[in-house]
Amino acid sequence: MTEGKRQRQVAGVLQEALNDIFRRLELSMMDGGMVSISSVKVTPDLLEARIYLSLFQVTQPDLVMKTIESRAWEIKKELSLRVKHQLRRIPVLHFYRDDTLDYVFKMEELFKSISEEKASGEQHPKAE
Repeated sequence: MTEGKRQRQVAGVLQEALNDIFRRLELSMMDGGMVSISSVKVTPDLLEARIYLSLFQVTQPDLVMKTIESRAWEIKKELSLRVKHQLRRIPVLHFYRDDTLDYVFKMEELFKSISEEKASGEQHPKAE
C-alpha cells in the first residue's frame, strides 16, 4: 500500500525535528561513529512512527541502539515540545537499524574483488 500525503508530511516533520533532537541530545555522534536518521515511516493512523537509523563507523551498533532506546522517553518528550502545534497526538516511536550502508559496502567489496580477479586472470593467460 502506498504512503498517503499526510503520512509523508508527518514523517517529514518528525524527521526534521528528530535530527535536531539527536544533535541537541548528543546522540548523533556515539561510539566513535555517526548516527543519523535515514528515514521515518508513519502508519496510516499516524499513531506509530518507525525511525530508521543509519550507523556509520560505529564499533558497537547493538550498544548504540540500546542507548537510543533507553533514552526514547527523553527523545519523545523533546519531540512533543517541538511538534505539539502541528500534531494532535505524538506517535509511538520505534527505532530500527538501517543496514543499507553496510550492504552497499559489502557489495562494493565484492565488485572490487571480482574486478581484481578478472585483472589478475587477464595478466596470466592459461598455457595450453
